[in-house]
Amino acid sequence: MDGKFFDPVCGMDLSDIEDVATFSSGGEEFRFCGDYCVNRFKKNPGKFQNEPLIKLREVRKVFKMDGAETRALRGLNLNVWAGDFTAIIGSSGSGKSTALNMMGMLDRPTGGKIFLNGKNTSRIEDIKRAKLRSDMFGFVFQQYNLIPWLTAYENVALPLIFAGEKVNKQKIETGFREVGMSDRMDHRPFQLSGGEQQRTALLRALANEPDIILGDEPTGNLDSKTGGIILEMLVKLNKEKKKTLVIVTHDADIANMADQIITIKDGKTIRNHGKHKKTYTA
Repeated sequence: MDGKFFDPVCGMDLSDIEDVATFSSGGEEFRFCGDYCVNRFKKNPGKFQNEPLIKLREVRKVFKMDGAETRALRGLNLNVWAGDFTAIIGSSGSGKSTALNMMGMLDRPTGGKIFLNGKNTSRIEDIKRAKLRSDMFGFVFQQYNLIPWLTAYENVALPLIFAGEKVNKQKIETGFREVGMSDRMDHRPFQLSGGEQQRTALLRALANEPDIILGDEPTGNLDSKTGGIILEMLVKLNKEKKKTLVIVTHDADIANMADQIITIKDGKTIRNHGKHKKTYTA
């Protein structure tokens, strides 16, 4: 990335932008895409001079189908910081979900690099990718993605079985009790409400005790009350257990709760990524 300049907070490429914001710390001048990132940096300069937990650099993704190409990501650059709640926003088709899949190693980029704890994961072999994904990430999707012929309990235990780890029955039962589903563990997905399915999906995402939780519109199929309960659970995990939380969302109210907002347009980050934010936090 010689000759490139990246915002130390959000990771946006500033190389071709003239009117950047600047701030000096420790005798060094830093460049930022705007006041949103400057304010975050000022609150904790030391944090943003370290390596991000997740870093995407010039990531491209091209999908090919029936001879046609769709450029979902066009040189995406962004940072996700350990312990942060990051909201990724943008219009439909902007590349948000593709970016999330890249972070969680559910897909490989066509070009560019993806770093996890400073290590480039873009080209590591499939077996190592699967192990790293299992150890580090929990996924919560809009569609729940529960196995229909398994019970709620079996769905939650499944990641542990795949990882070859011991299933702690008491711990899983405790999880169901904490989300108010003690009497629903033996029910199959079609016997559960949407909120109960999403709570089960969240317990499944947490089964391997991941450091990072990735959510793709996790409240999108739920009514506002039930969605609020799920969001509260996710934010609690972030604030109390310091889980790094990344949520793709169209909901400005969800974005306003985040520590950092990243806005994606046409497969790239844009400067007004803090436009929904009401207050600045570190």
